Amino acid sequence: MFDTEFLDIPALRSVSGTVRLPGSKSISNRVLLLAALCEGRTTVHDLLDSDDTRVMLQALRQLGCSVTVEGATAVINGLGSRPRQPQADLFLGNAGTAMRPLTAALAVLGGDYTLSGIPRMHERPIGDLVNALRAVGCRVDYLGQEGYPPLRIGQPQLRLGQPIPVRGDVSSQFLTALLMALPLAAQTQDVVVDVVGELISKPYIDITLQLLARFGVQVRRENWARFVIPAGSRYQSPGQIHVEADASSASYFIAAGALSAPPEGQKGLKIEGVGETSIQGDIRFVEAARMMGAEIQSGPNWLHVRRGQWPLKAIDLDCNHIPDAAMTLAVMALYADGPTTLRNIASWRVKETDRIAAMATELRKLGAEVEEGADFIRVMPLPDAGAWRAASIHTYDDHRMAMCGSLAAFNPAGLPVRIEDPKCVAKTFPDYLETLFAIAQPAGAVPVICIDGPTASGKGTLASEVARRLGYHYLDSGSLYRLTGLAARRAQLEPDPCNEAAISALAQSLPVRFVADRILLGDEDVSDAIRTEAAGMDASCVSALPSVRQSLLNLQHGFACLPGLVADGRDMGTTIFPQAALKVYLTAGAAQRAERRHKQLISKGIPANINSLRADLEARDARDQSRTASPLKPAQDALLLDNSQLTVEESVDQVLRWWQERQPFRTS
Repeated sequence: MFDTEFLDIPALRSVSGTVRLPGSKSISNRVLLLAALCEGRTTVHDLLDSDDTRVMLQALRQLGCSVTVEGATAVINGLGSRPRQPQADLFLGNAGTAMRPLTAALAVLGGDYTLSGIPRMHERPIGDLVNALRAVGCRVDYLGQEGYPPLRIGQPQLRLGQPIPVRGDVSSQFLTALLMALPLAAQTQDVVVDVVGELISKPYIDITLQLLARFGVQVRRENWARFVIPAGSRYQSPGQIHVEADASSASYFIAAGALSAPPEGQKGLKIEGVGETSIQGDIRFVEAARMMGAEIQSGPNWLHVRRGQWPLKAIDLDCNHIPDAAMTLAVMALYADGPTTLRNIASWRVKETDRIAAMATELRKLGAEVEEGADFIRVMPLPDAGAWRAASIHTYDDHRMAMCGSLAAFNPAGLPVRIEDPKCVAKTFPDYLETLFAIAQPAGAVPVICIDGPTASGKGTLASEVARRLGYHYLDSGSLYRLTGLAARRAQLEPDPCNEAAISALAQSLPVRFVADRILLGDEDVSDAIRTEAAGMDASCVSALPSVRQSLLNLQHGFACLPGLVADGRDMGTTIFPQAALKVYLTAGAAQRAERRHKQLISKGIPANINSLRADLEARDARDQSRTASPLKPAQDALLLDNSQLTVEESVDQVLRWWQERQPFRTS
């Protein structure tokens, strides 16, 4: 997951291959709560790992539920009809799929509980659910603003003889919460829930009804207006249950496939984990995407997407049945042949943010004309490349704004798009951006920043931190030569010219990976083994062998992948990446470098003499500057950075300032 202030996505051309989707958030949290309300053990397979499911799991543990999670499988030992902890303070983040059902279930069961979340959760209305619960004798008090969390729940005095009214035109989660909680009280009589007004998001209620049936409760539905929970209802564990992949998450990849400009012979994108037979209402996004021109085939658990009509066809659509996935249509509308209108989406305004206002604001940044109303949005397309603008997309701590925003990278102008606070995707799809990058082809060169400089100038520390701040990949080119030297020693090859051909063959296929601050050769962590003085000498020897350098050239080029690369090394900007977007050359003097190296060695308990270190560094500089192959020197277009008197943070800030100056957008 990208835990950075922002992430710049280069212009994308197409997607291809296969993507496997994570489990559905809506199903995952419903299943977790239903499993907790059962007697006995339930094993949940393919569970989504996200912020929302984590807060639900933590809440269940606080209530005394035994929960074990291993990978995508959770084992829940149910509470039955009573939480083992009658008092708890539950923090539920911004997870509506946890806040609303837990409020209802705990209000019916009774106890001493507080339910709170992040500030945005305290702006999301819950009054209609609380009113319904109070009508049947539940004790629910507001701890802040009337009608909104945080809440305190006490002991109920249930009165279930009359139908329970609940509004259906604000959020379907209110009705879902009641339907999941009331079987706990339907012991001796039917319990009836009447929907007041039009019920929105009916497909989400259908998910709830189907899952209730899996757990032994058959709710009778009368025309989406009345729901009857039979007397004697009791939750029963299904033993094993699998969570479908998330149909809402599928929408972004369906859109990406429809927006792709595939080269001849490309087979499109296969999406695994969900098909058109899904119980999730958002699977009907497939119908909308087809209306806009996407070519989509489907099997029992997969979809296959490719570009069809181009530009996409504008639509005018009632989106009540796909409220979450409809957001993706708003971005697809930028690529259409006329204005697209999405109607009946008032629920957008009470989600993680006011999504109608947020979407309108961000699409305008991209250059679009947008009209918004109380329950609709109309998006005018951007008809040619010149109409597009590079934009920094504010995400409002809303995962869907970030994922939708990424689709602007397919713009025909070849402009990058900046996603602010990319980690917000963790709410439902923590690896969304990594998944997108794995199947995407860039429209141009992947951005590369080169950090060059002499030995012990701090280029590795600087480059790795710049990479971390930008969310880019990192290449320590010096380690490649050290790794080659290590591989040569293990193969009993002296690192000298007589073994050049054999060492070159080893270098061609080094199985190297950079993971956090560790360097792996295959599955072995060799970070410490290649940092010895002897390994450094071997690296200098093998780096002087022309065919070894050529073998490592292609290997290094392979590190330039989405979303970008920061590479450090003595010839990064001159030989390896001569077209890099930014080249920085460090010019720290030998005295300062020797002092740094001395402190580093002493801190590790290694005795060292500062004068000897300085002499060694000066000798290495002379050797590197005079070598025939790629002598040490700054690229002609490199920016010089004397970091002799700078801290690492100051050096990083300077490089990032230079980088920002080269971008078509600025942070707001």
